[in-house]
Amino acid sequence: MANILNSLSKIKQGDVILSVRDIKKTFIEGGQPLHILCGGGFDLHRGEIIALVGPSGSGKSTLLQCVGLLDKPTAGSILLDGTPVHKMDDEMRTSVRRRKIGFVYQRHNLLADFTALENVMLPMLADGVDEHSASARAMKLLRAANVAHRASHLPGEMSGGEQQRTAVARALANNPQILLADEPTGSLDPAHASSVFELLLDLVRRQKMAMLFVTHDMNLAARADRKITIRDGTVE
Repeated sequence: MANILNSLSKIKQGDVILSVRDIKKTFIEGGQPLHILCGGGFDLHRGEIIALVGPSGSGKSTLLQCVGLLDKPTAGSILLDGTPVHKMDDEMRTSVRRRKIGFVYQRHNLLADFTALENVMLPMLADGVDEHSASARAMKLLRAANVAHRASHLPGEMSGGEQQRTAVARALANNPQILLADEPTGSLDPAHASSVFELLLDLVRRQKMAMLFVTHDMNLAARADRKITIRDGTVE
């Protein structure tokens, strides 16, 4: 596993960091196959921001789950810096996902009984970072997300925008190479949505990460470097 993780770290700016080819995902529902993803693919380069668009139910979130190593495709390939991650066992997928991929969801998904600081620390602690170092980096990320003043607050004591900013900080905890975001501003009012999306763009570009985000908002999609579309389950 160490060799694979080392190889995944040797990425130059502009290289293809994520390559998806002929991806398919089929579920069985009521004894019948339900084809959600039906082929197609794309490349994501380091430092590139791609918007993933398409009608509701077209498979956008399913695609994000597959490329984020939370689910396995039925067929096709997913390569992270040339390594076929779709073939990895669950333990290896978990390790790669924790170290290389950050997630921002429509809902913040913060743990209600932990403070903002603790929520951001958790991914680092799970990866073996000592508590002092995790706390210091978590505070740095909360400052970058403009919510350091909420470090000791529980999620229920924060506004929706503050919760989502904390979720962005948590997604960056382990310095991922790819950020995946599924309607990251979908649960916010327009003012907070704009503020959180500006934060995402700023942090991703400053750290030269790659980002793939799902959105129904064409104004947000227009801010990406390019768009890819899912139609009838096919990635175009």
